[in-house]
Amino acid sequence: MPFARRLRPLVAGALLIVLPLAAQAEEVVVFAAASLKTALEDIAADYEARTGDEITISFAGSSALARQIQQGAPADIFISANEAWMDELETDGLLEPGTRSDLLRNSIVLIAHGTEAEPVEISDALDLPALLGDGRLAMALVDAVPAGIYGKAALESLGLWPQVAPRVAQADNVRAALALVSTGEAPLGIVYATDAAADKAVSVIGTFPEDSHAPIIYPAARLSGRDGVAAADFLSHLHGDEARAVFEAQGFVMAAPAGTGS
Repeated sequence: MPFARRLRPLVAGALLIVLPLAAQAEEVVVFAAASLKTALEDIAADYEARTGDEITISFAGSSALARQIQQGAPADIFISANEAWMDELETDGLLEPGTRSDLLRNSIVLIAHGTEAEPVEISDALDLPALLGDGRLAMALVDAVPAGIYGKAALESLGLWPQVAPRVAQADNVRAALALVSTGEAPLGIVYATDAAADKAVSVIGTFPEDSHAPIIYPAARLSGRDGVAAADFLSHLHGDEARAVFEAQGFVMAAPAGTGS
C-alpha cells in the first residue's frame, strides 16, 4: 500500500481528536405563575432557538407550584405572582442563596364578557351586585392564589366584599378565572391587567386603585440542589432587554429599571 494511502486514516483520526465537541443542550425547568403564560412562552421559544437549551415551563397558581416544590418537585427556577410564597420557600431553605430578585409588577382589573362593555369607576360606590345581575364574579382562589388574594383585598378595602362574597366563582388559577369570563360562563371577573390583554373576548371595564391592595410583585429565584449553570443563564436572560420587550408588550412592568438586568 502506498505510504500516502496508509497515512490518510491516521490524519483523519488525529483530526477527530482535536476537533472540539459540540456543546450539549441542557433542560431548564421553570415553575411559573399562570399569569405569565403568554409572555414566558414567547420568551422561551426565542431563547431555545438562540441557545439550543430546552426550557420546560409548568404554569399554575403560585400556591400550587410552591407546594409542589416543598414536596420535592424538580424545578430549577420559580417565578411567583406574590412575595409570600417565595418568602415561604426561602424560609424553608429551598432557594439558592443570592439568586432571588423582583422581576415584574402588575395590576388587577375588572373585566366583562365581550368587547363592548361599558367602563365603570371602581370605588366604594360601585354597585357590583347590580352589574352581575344573575351571574357570578370569576376570581382565582381568594385565599390561596395571588390574583384572588389581591382581588379580595381590593374588594375588602373598598367595602365591596360582603356584597359579592356569596356570588364569587373561584377558579384554580387566574387564567381559569379569565376563561370563565371569556366563554361567557361569568359576566364579570377580576384578573391581572396582563391576562385581560391576552384575551380578545373580554373588556377591561375598570382598574382597581393601587392603594386598595398590596403591590403586585413577581419575585424570581433559582431553587437549591439543582445544577445551576443553564438555569442561571436563563434567569439572567429574563432580566435582560430582549425579555423586557416581551414582558412590556404584554402589559407587565419590569421591577428593575432599564439597564440593571444582568
